[in-house]
Amino acid sequence: MKSLLWLVLALAAIVNVASSFAFGGIEQILVSSVTGLTAIAATALYLTRDRRTA
Repeated sequence: MKSLLWLVLALAAIVNVASSFAFGGIEQILVSSVTGLTAIAATALYLTRDRRTA
């Protein structure tokens, strides 16, 4: 699960950077907003995970 969240976070960052080159105006704002929310959600899921003590 941890590696999946890292993958989602990395993909969101890549798409966010690529959107600044591929789109302009409102499309770029919308794509950046969605990828930003995805990155926040992945980070929140990671931070709220159950921590197992060894």
